[in-house]
Amino acid sequence: MAELITVTPEGLSCAPGGFHIDPWLPVARAVLTHAHADHARPGSGAYLCARAGLEVARHRLPGARLEAVEYGERRRLGDVDLTLHPAGHVLGSAQVRLERRGEVWVVSGDYKRVADPTCAPFEPVRAHVLVTEATFGVPVFRWDPTDAVVKDILAWWEACRALGRPSVLFTHVLGKAQRILAELARWTSSRVFLHGAIAGMTDVYRAAGVTMLPTERVADAARGRDFAGELVLAPITARGTPWMRRFGDASQALASGFMRVRGERRRRTLERGFALSDHADWPALLGTVAETGASRVLVTHGYTAPFARTLRERGLEATELSTQFEGEPQA
Repeated sequence: MAELITVTPEGLSCAPGGFHIDPWLPVARAVLTHAHADHARPGSGAYLCARAGLEVARHRLPGARLEAVEYGERRRLGDVDLTLHPAGHVLGSAQVRLERRGEVWVVSGDYKRVADPTCAPFEPVRAHVLVTEATFGVPVFRWDPTDAVVKDILAWWEACRALGRPSVLFTHVLGKAQRILAELARWTSSRVFLHGAIAGMTDVYRAAGVTMLPTERVADAARGRDFAGELVLAPITARGTPWMRRFGDASQALASGFMRVRGERRRRTLERGFALSDHADWPALLGTVAETGASRVLVTHGYTAPFARTLRERGLEATELSTQFEGEPQA
């Protein structure tokens, strides 16, 4: 039987279905796992996504021809039956299940296994062949309980407030920023200031019914406003730009799974680092592969070689699948 998924110059292609999944270049028909910039590229003729992520995709791909299906809703494309299933990564993120002549492939997209108040939880899907991410596919990456990390963020913010310093936390525009705002809302009701890029996406989440802390755009604050004691969320791309000058002697921190790596915070010259990720950690990756029941695994995006090697040592047929984008996105 021909491969259901192959790598083409445009990205992952499902030729029997006549579409690509998260293509890197414009194609006639794209199926999106989610709307991060390394997965939702502009220019394709038509896009299919999960309904829960439709407005997120619309925000990221203005003017694009978008079609949405509910999680679990079957769609026939060419010779393939397609369904989307929650990935637990960000709002509207999906795994893509493909079935053809009794053979099932699942393309995981990015996923995480811990609870997140901003999106539907990951749904294990049985498959013969699994295409899995491995962003954090080495043993050092093991996440602490979310409550512990969020309380650590809150303690840092309160310590900076006591010193009269702003707290600037760099985080992803889509997903992690809103997750932080939702998790913090369980412990405080204080307002948080947002970079414009994060504010726009937060508005999309709020319109979807996600409960988060009250927020205000930095750009809407009065000129010359003192941000002492305030928490500010910003994309890492804002660091070192003139936008940062208004915060003076701010404490700067980053929320990223890579903060688990010893010395990474010092290398980036940050005061604090919080190991909070919207990807599965090492134990969750291994557990997810086992849950799918897949005997063949294609490993992509991240620590592909060591993760594939570990799977082979466990008796699975596992190979690396090269993609154009690797690691955690900046947006």
